[in-house]
Amino acid sequence: MHFTIPKLHVVTPPGVDERELATTEALLRAGAPLVQVRTKAIDDRARLRTASVVLSAARAVGATCLVNDRVDIALAAGADGVHVGADDLPAVVARRLLGRDAIVGATCRDADDARRAQAEGASYLGVGPVFATSTKTGLPDPMGPRGVEAVAAAVDVPVIAISGITADNAAAVLEAGAWGVAVVGAVYGAVDPVASLRQLMELIGCA
Repeated sequence: MHFTIPKLHVVTPPGVDERELATTEALLRAGAPLVQVRTKAIDDRARLRTASVVLSAARAVGATCLVNDRVDIALAAGADGVHVGADDLPAVVARRLLGRDAIVGATCRDADDARRAQAEGASYLGVGPVFATSTKTGLPDPMGPRGVEAVAAAVDVPVIAISGITADNAAAVLEAGAWGVAVVGAVYGAVDPVASLRQLMELIGCA
């Protein structure tokens, strides 16, 4: 199972404007193994267009493309899977709709949630918030590497640490038992997103 889930997940900013879309395509060309398309304040047609553009760019380089939250958009675009949060469709429903071969990620914040998501058929668990972040509001207090360690010890599926992950702290969450990391600001907020991506890839062993 671990070898089917990339160690580095690039999550797009929620707006995904033209500049960020171009950055996403550049990150894929530079070797990003997985991109999760996160679209919030746009209509469904725009969501589908964005997912389709990113999926096409991912297909061109053999990368994986997931859609955040929206199982219907993932199905419509033909994406490789979906990542569902606590307020989205349950992992078991996403699995039923997308089929056995799709990747289904589920957000978890403690061991009980993690065991439940694994039992529902989640392919991997997005665990966080690990550190403070400015890319998403309304999150609970950060759990830190020790929180990641507690979740990772409770399940057999890969744990992907998310929220506030940078090149400076990624090693700490990997040492705590995370299989990999998901990043937003560490690449999209960087002066040179591609250079930051490559640094992270080398750091976590997927360069």
